[in-house]
Amino acid sequence: MSRTSSITLLVVLAALGMGVTYFVQLGSAPRIAAEQRQLDSRNLLDLIPADSYDNQPLDHPIRIKTTTLANSTLLGGYLATRGDQPVAVLLRSQTLGYTGAIELLIAVDANGRLLGVKTLKQSETPGLGARIADWPNGWLQIFSGKSRTEPGDSGWALKKDQGQFDQIAGATITSRSVINAVHDALRYFDEHRQQLLGNPAHG
Repeated sequence: MSRTSSITLLVVLAALGMGVTYFVQLGSAPRIAAEQRQLDSRNLLDLIPADSYDNQPLDHPIRIKTTTLANSTLLGGYLATRGDQPVAVLLRSQTLGYTGAIELLIAVDANGRLLGVKTLKQSETPGLGARIADWPNGWLQIFSGKSRTEPGDSGWALKKDQGQFDQIAGATITSRSVINAVHDALRYFDEHRQQLLGNPAHG
């Protein structure tokens, strides 16, 4: 076989190999995307009981523009329903912690009570504020069942600030930021309840 023929054969084989690889990746892309979505879904939806809703909340984003609140920024949200009736709203909130932004997921039921709070992203000090990323998280669980009025506005603060909440040990700023962001989200929910519970972006 001549040198030219050998080079041609190698080029053809390389092209075939790349083509096969491309089509394998193309064929597996939807499966990978579906698996990632399922992982995201579990990560985002474990704040609300699985048997309390029958829609796919991540397919029902709520029309919320990025909104700057008193102590945080609201980034978006999702609506969970059962039998087309609103069950809960999941609000994505961002606040400034000790070393950087903290992104939270805050689940509020249709009556305005907190179902739970989860940290999605953070860059706090390891061993101190970074403990808000642990899941399940004992400190974040103290918010479950609370509402905008229970406690009242003055209660939404650390005990050292005459409020009702303990702090994460050694992480005053992180704790204060999270408490304020959760309170912001509850206020926003109360003030925009009708919009949040009845206005998904997609049917």
